[in-house]
Amino acid sequence: MENVIPELDSISRKLMSMDRPKKPKMLVVDDEPDNLDLLYRTFRRDFQVLRAESGVRALEVLASEGEVAVIISDQRMPEMKGTEFLSRTVPQFPNTMRIILTGFTDVEDLVEAINSGQVYKYITKPWDPNELKAVVQRAAETYELLKQRTEELHRAQAQTALLYTIVQVSRESSGTEEILTPLAEAFGKNFDADGCILQLVQGTSLLATQGTYSKTQGVENWLAKDPLAAEAIASSSMQVSVNVAADSALAEVEHYAATGTQAHLIIPITHDDRVLAVLSLQWKQPCRLREDELTSIHLSAQLVALALICTHNVQAVG
Repeated sequence: MENVIPELDSISRKLMSMDRPKKPKMLVVDDEPDNLDLLYRTFRRDFQVLRAESGVRALEVLASEGEVAVIISDQRMPEMKGTEFLSRTVPQFPNTMRIILTGFTDVEDLVEAINSGQVYKYITKPWDPNELKAVVQRAAETYELLKQRTEELHRAQAQTALLYTIVQVSRESSGTEEILTPLAEAFGKNFDADGCILQLVQGTSLLATQGTYSKTQGVENWLAKDPLAAEAIASSSMQVSVNVAADSALAEVEHYAATGTQAHLIIPITHDDRVLAVLSLQWKQPCRLREDELTSIHLSAQLVALALICTHNVQAVG
């Protein structure tokens, strides 16, 4: 079936060129240095392996490094048992797979930990390297599946909230200018942008009327001199630079360097082959949007076109 957003294919290829696979993170925790070294050597080819010699230190590593795919922890450690440490990681990192190593018969602790979902698997010492590798591989695959499903759920919830906002703002506002800032804020937050501008267009020129959103202290509007904005208006098609620093057409453009903008997506808001406005989403890091998110932005932007038409008509009648 023909793509309803013709420019999406080329944009998706740009995004895929940046999507280099990275090693998943693993945290290994053991108070015996030899065991830590052995675990590191076992998994370093397939994982980015982080090490900690105690549960307390492991919590510090997680606070610094963020979520990991798999944690392997010894059970018997000073200060804090492995099951106690793993239980503390559950609230913040529910998708992480937790594996416990034990050379003792702490059946009660292990059964409780497994039943409560805190431990994915336990391995007895001395462990068989092939068995441990197989368990860790399955755990990593499970983590990726859970992470994907969680992200899909969050995206669906966010898209529903965005569509609801567009409808509500349109119904409750009496003029075009009133809806611009709430919509810019909704798009900016929904797609985790550092800055967002929704600006009206007349003919091929940007008008002064705009709404803005910024994560920090405000967003500078340089769209009037931006090559992507000009092309979006002229072609009525979505434009993007996924990595400005590596984009020969934009790397030397002054306002990108001055504001630290590393990715820029701009969508023309069109109705009856006429550009009514442009929606600019800006990030301080290279763009990591997925194809379905690009589609969501494009389709939501066209709902904004209807909102602009409706509020303009209400304003004219009033």
